[in-house]
Amino acid sequence: MFQLLFGSGGNVIRDTAEVFRVNAEAEASRRAGLSEAALAQFAQEFTRAPATRFDRVIDGVNRLPRPAMALGTLALLASAMAAPEWFAARMTGLALVPEPLWWLLGAVVSFYFGARHQAKGQDLQRQIIAGMAAASAPPPTDKTPETADTDNAALAEWRALRGQGT
Repeated sequence: MFQLLFGSGGNVIRDTAEVFRVNAEAEASRRAGLSEAALAQFAQEFTRAPATRFDRVIDGVNRLPRPAMALGTLALLASAMAAPEWFAARMTGLALVPEPLWWLLGAVVSFYFGARHQAKGQDLQRQIIAGMAAASAPPPTDKTPETADTDNAALAEWRALRGQGT
């Protein structure tokens, strides 16, 4: 009757407790395995070929508009001080540009910088995920699970005693 209620062999208290409460160590092991599998999937999903020369050239060209706009603004300020008549003629020309064209220019500039910001953010996320996947990968080992802990003298002695007892 006792074996029927509490099981046979092994740790009776542990077996009985696991009926009412999850084994925390086994649950942690399952969660770690699930997490590793998810990271491996993300790493495969976000891997891509290294950048080609064309990609690097285009990235370089894409970096030019912001510095060009900043330096152009400084040049406009300098030209306003150096040649006010020339500057006034240019600003009069800008004042004649119709409002819908300004809206179109704003949309183009916004989409350009917005798309670039999103692309760079996604690249950063890919790099972070790849780094996390590489960091969480278990180091390769030549030991099998059976022999993995043989350098632990207490465990080897316990296994030897357990093997003699059964």
